Amino acid sequence: MNSSRGLGLILLMPALVLVVLFFLMPVVLTGVFAFTNMSTATGISGGTYQVTPGALRELADRHGMDELAEKLGQPSFVVDEQGLKALEEMGIEPAIIADLREGHLGETHASRREFERMLRDLPERPDTRTVKRISGEFSRSLANSRFSSRESLLAAAEGVDPELTEEEKTALVQATYTGWVWTADNFRRMASSRDTVRILLNTIFFVATTLIIFNTAFAMLLAITTHYIPERPAGIFRIIWFLPRISPAVIYVLLWKWFAWDTGFLSAFLDNFGIRPRNWMLDTAANAWFFVIVINGFVGASMGMVIFSSAIKAIPESLFHAASVDGAYRWQQVRHIILPQLKWPILFVTCYQTLSLLTSIEQTLLATDGGPGGATEIWSLAIYHTALNNYAGNLQYGYGAAMALVLVVIGIVLSLIYLRVFNYRALVAKPRIEL
Repeated sequence: MNSSRGLGLILLMPALVLVVLFFLMPVVLTGVFAFTNMSTATGISGGTYQVTPGALRELADRHGMDELAEKLGQPSFVVDEQGLKALEEMGIEPAIIADLREGHLGETHASRREFERMLRDLPERPDTRTVKRISGEFSRSLANSRFSSRESLLAAAEGVDPELTEEEKTALVQATYTGWVWTADNFRRMASSRDTVRILLNTIFFVATTLIIFNTAFAMLLAITTHYIPERPAGIFRIIWFLPRISPAVIYVLLWKWFAWDTGFLSAFLDNFGIRPRNWMLDTAANAWFFVIVINGFVGASMGMVIFSSAIKAIPESLFHAASVDGAYRWQQVRHIILPQLKWPILFVTCYQTLSLLTSIEQTLLATDGGPGGATEIWSLAIYHTALNNYAGNLQYGYGAAMALVLVVIGIVLSLIYLRVFNYRALVAKPRIEL
């Protein structure tokens, strides 16, 4: 017994490894990245410290340190012991170093020209090449400077302003750091953004409309219709309707584009009636929504049709024969026999297709890419545009992960609601006849 159990675990090990690597790990990493500000600008590893104009503006606006930002941004040349020691290491004439130490130690010059003029007025006047070498060692401007560590940044900043406080050091580090940090700003930004409301409403409209009209109602209509026609034509009919499900998404959507383009079938047909050719898929938001819902709906309806058809076939034929003998019409058979027996399949299709539509991206991306003007931008597509592909080029991994995490939570909540509405415990309970 123990050997059989051990062999079973060994055989299951490859599957467990795949589940961990390709299912659990991405979910965990998504949750982790959601609490970071990772983006193309920050990278996914440690960053550097760079005193950019934007960092100086943040230092002034966000932290109220205008004076410090001005000091760090302005070019300045300071005669200090650090620079004099560097001159000694460079082999500059001791007499020049002595003149600087005795007559100018501690002086600050606002520009390179002013500093080099002072150098040329020294008793031991250096040549032009030496002046350029000397001035570089006393430059204390941090504008557009990059530092690999916090310590090197603060050391350079103290060279400009030796009286930096701990508060100023902390603000400077935060403003100049180019790497990612842990933060919950993604969720605050999501809650306050107008785009969030628009995308959420688009998603609700897309999921509800496609689910109700196609994935359940139309799929059930197809299943019931094929139940009442002979088996052979019913099988052919189901195969035809199942083609959108098994067709590659690119081919499937491309056929719809050929149908709706300004040079496609629809425009060519309507041109005979004097209607100007146009791209029917993208010319208005209403048309875009129509095609997005129909394209996704046919894919979902095909799956629902197969599940409902299988469930109807499982209903004993004797119930239909008895109903016919009692004079029940087709609609009465559907209402009193078929629909009560489809409660479990309806729950499965509704729950599965809701989650599928929430995460659906291929058909909408290929058809409209969220257009025109973001009219058909749904949540999953917005995640793709935010984290993986956008026109601005700054991919926001952390914000996209936060949106994906919210989508996971929405899916879990909706699943629990469906289980409650359909009374899941009653569906899986043993029949009373067996009690």
